[in-house]
Amino acid sequence: MVQLCVNGSRGGADGAVVPLSPEAVAESVAEAVAAGAGDVHVHPKTPCGRDTLSPRVLAATLEAIRARVPSSVPVGVTTGAWAEPDPAARVARIRSWPVLPDHASVNWHEPGAEEVAAALIGRGVAVEAGIWSGTDGAARFLRSPLGPQVLRVLAEVTDTDPASARDSARALLTGLGTAHGRPVLLHGEDGGAWPVLRLAGRLGLATRIGLEDTLSLPDGTRAASNAELVTAALAEWTSARRDVG
Repeated sequence: MVQLCVNGSRGGADGAVVPLSPEAVAESVAEAVAAGAGDVHVHPKTPCGRDTLSPRVLAATLEAIRARVPSSVPVGVTTGAWAEPDPAARVARIRSWPVLPDHASVNWHEPGAEEVAAALIGRGVAVEAGIWSGTDGAARFLRSPLGPQVLRVLAEVTDTDPASARDSARALLTGLGTAHGRPVLLHGEDGGAWPVLRLAGRLGLATRIGLEDTLSLPDGTRAASNAELVTAALAEWTSARRDVG
């Protein structure tokens, strides 16, 4: 499975190719799903391009996407602390959402992760446990009573050096151990995005790609769209998997 990470924390300064409005996000998602993406992770944005957990903005974003893609494609959102720094306010936002995503990511190294995850589960929203390299997220997650209940683990390699990102990824996977028996999605970012994606292919793990993780194609040229990144990701993952055989 290749998940599409539509836009992340990127904004207008990253170029017009990054979709920000609900309509632009929905169009980009539809194109990427047609290219083969099987799941969606999106950061709803305020009109000025800031990540938000606002019920109104989240509902508009989800409704726009779901009007354009098959219902069989799960759509998830971020709950990153940068969108709402206060954990109690983050939980209150989640409890006020009038339209629910299929899943939401929770970064386990952030304050309030347990409470945020519990609020999501209480509303019937599946949780993706975001475990970042270079943090204590893995140790916290392995101690968590909610660990066995999450949908999957998002193993995020924050090392952006293409020469060392693969080693950082392997260290992160080792630190996760059995990960409470949950499926693992492995991905990198920026300079580490493609090396880590190819490692995911070799290991037979799910991965993700999109303008959140990288603005460039494997050859270093600027990506024109999320769909172009998904097409390249499927080819790279499949090639890496074939090399194992």
